[in-house]
Amino acid sequence: MSTESVPPESTENAGPATPDAAEEPGTPDDTATARPGPAPADSASTSDDDTPPAHDTQDVSEGEGEATLAADADPAAETEEETEAGTEAGTEAGKADDAAEAAAQLSEAQAELAAQKLERERIERRRAEKAEPIASGTKLSGKAADLLAAVRAVEGGAKPPATVFAEPAPAPRRPAPEPARRPQPVAAVPAAVAAPAPAPEAVEGVRRVLAEGGAPETLAPQTAAALGEGAEELLREDPWQLLRVPAVRPEQADGFARALLGPQCAPDDERRGRALTVWLLEQAALAGHTALELPTLTAALGRQAVPDAEAAVQSALAEGEALVFQDALDSVDAARSGQSEGPAENGANGTTDGDESGEDGKESRPVRVLVGLERYALAEESLADALARVVNSLAKEASAPWESVTAGASGSTAELLRAVAGHGLVLHTGGDASRAEPAALLSAARTLGLRAVAACHTPDGRQRFAALLGEGAAEGAVVTVPGLLAGTEGPGRDADGAFALDLLVLLDAPQLDVESAAMLVESLPDGARLVLSGDPAVLWSAGPGRVFADLLAARACPQVASRTPDPGPIGELVSGVGIGELNQVDAPGNEIVIVPVREAGEAVHRTVQLVADSVPRAFGITPEETVAITPGHGGAAGTRALNAALKERLNPGPGRFGGFDPGDRIAYSPAPGRTVPGRVVTADAEGLHLSCADGPVVVPRERVEQAVRHGWALTAHQAVGSRWPAAVVVLPGDAGQALSRPWVYTAFGRGERHLSVVHGVEQALPKAVTEVPAKPRTTRLPVLLRTQVPAAE
Repeated sequence: MSTESVPPESTENAGPATPDAAEEPGTPDDTATARPGPAPADSASTSDDDTPPAHDTQDVSEGEGEATLAADADPAAETEEETEAGTEAGTEAGKADDAAEAAAQLSEAQAELAAQKLERERIERRRAEKAEPIASGTKLSGKAADLLAAVRAVEGGAKPPATVFAEPAPAPRRPAPEPARRPQPVAAVPAAVAAPAPAPEAVEGVRRVLAEGGAPETLAPQTAAALGEGAEELLREDPWQLLRVPAVRPEQADGFARALLGPQCAPDDERRGRALTVWLLEQAALAGHTALELPTLTAALGRQAVPDAEAAVQSALAEGEALVFQDALDSVDAARSGQSEGPAENGANGTTDGDESGEDGKESRPVRVLVGLERYALAEESLADALARVVNSLAKEASAPWESVTAGASGSTAELLRAVAGHGLVLHTGGDASRAEPAALLSAARTLGLRAVAACHTPDGRQRFAALLGEGAAEGAVVTVPGLLAGTEGPGRDADGAFALDLLVLLDAPQLDVESAAMLVESLPDGARLVLSGDPAVLWSAGPGRVFADLLAARACPQVASRTPDPGPIGELVSGVGIGELNQVDAPGNEIVIVPVREAGEAVHRTVQLVADSVPRAFGITPEETVAITPGHGGAAGTRALNAALKERLNPGPGRFGGFDPGDRIAYSPAPGRTVPGRVVTADAEGLHLSCADGPVVVPRERVEQAVRHGWALTAHQAVGSRWPAAVVVLPGDAGQALSRPWVYTAFGRGERHLSVVHGVEQALPKAVTEVPAKPRTTRLPVLLRTQVPAAE
């Protein structure tokens, strides 16, 4: 960090912590006398007076306690991951059979959700077909089926049908489905294609049941939407189904059940155990797991006072609400999982299958028993199948045309080009500066006449990558992942529903969750190439899975590590954090500034001063080009508190539109795990009108509270995938438990020209960098890939 002498003016002389600090003297270099490390002795954190830590959830996979729900009643304790998951309610848009006809009118978010729903149904049908027994001849069709019928007729002494040897009629050509069109800038989402609300009589019926059970009647619309048709009867028969509603916790569902069932309610009720099993698996998915190991799940059920945890799991399996898997492990995996060599366990009860040991006395390989929800199990298996197809479907002669473009390249770019020339799947790792290499790859592929597209996760990423291609970049060469899946961006699909592509370059690959990855890879045609590029040190996806990390660990394809470092003092600092070192770096231009604070109120005050006054005066970076990043939404210095203070300073107003005013900077979440920046334009009877990167958006009034937040301050998960000219990272004293190396790496890397660290966590920051890696996630993808794709040399 910079250790330059302090100018006469200093922000340390600032007055009381008020939002009206516009005229206070001082620049970021005034406080550039500290580095990430302990604050001065007189700046000790007064943690006894601070609010509880913003991150207080317990990871169910680590056995430290039950996982908390997505939206706890206490807003100060709401974590980043919990709030992201809270947007799940109301995002299932439209019916599947109306999706194609209504696609032209859908907004991007609704089109994406409809496409995801159709893709999931297609995946489920394929998996169901694979699971069915295949009788001889039953899978034949057309000419082959007719010939089989003729043979059987002759064998039975009958005359074969005359049509067998007739000239077949040409098969009708199936038209390609028309992709959904991007909504016009002036068009609002029609009410006819909005997500259907539950019928009023259904909501009223649910309201009556909730009132009888002492639950808040305001939950009626959410409950009716979550449980679907017959919600009233379902709740009366099984009160614990209330756990399917976001923001409902087990103790609340237990109280509701006691009020409805009376003396018949008991902790060992089969319905309770089954509902808690599903709820815990859903909480695990919010934490990133696609499945849970059986001992972990039963231990979590025990902490929920379920007397017979194994019986509860068996009940959920018998009802089809969860699936069980036995994954064979090699010696390394077995050591990590704590499994011992020996016979395989059978089913969810952990019994030994005696036949597994073999007649020759050889013991079978160790296995781990996993339990997961069907949607994530199907997605992970479909992803493994699709990746194997991509790896194996590339023709051997396909590398010949690439010789002309690989000859003139050098360094990491040449390695990437050669790897892509000869392989269907390639992984590319590196920081933000390494994006120049995928950009060179995309340009080279287009010069060869290939249909090549790059996809980023955010509009900002798309804009920055398109700038690397230069002015000559073809329109539509760079898209967003949601737009590509929804059909609003990119080349569209062919007659078989596959992308009309020869090469897909996916940037920010660590942000890819298992369901999105399955839909993307399943949509690639045979013979297409796929390149996954990203920085493995950043935060993983908001959704379940760790696709990029699993592929890197599986070594199922070539991996190209970029040797292009991120430039400048910020790049040097972030590179050190990535390997677990918090180094002091020289910042002669005050590119990095540390602002020590003693308590959360001072942290909010300093943040407002930096964003609104100091950074603009010293670097010419406006408040609109600066982002504040903090660990959570709740707490005295979370996004809520920071956004309230920044709004009062930068765009004061009464908040007439659900707390928002025209000109407010917002963060819009059209789907769980997605954040789109924008501004408030106005509001009317239709809802809140926003101006976002991809055009205007109208958020219905009932979804504003769930989907829209003020956006001057974000969490690191909301900020990943985007960069700003300046970033102010706020670390109040109550944030120490929420910090990890990936979080610090991601937050510090969001600023391009300047980084200010409002530092109040003392030794918790260097400890997080050196000792707290990413929390492990339980997934099945490496094991599934091992059986289909041999490890690359």
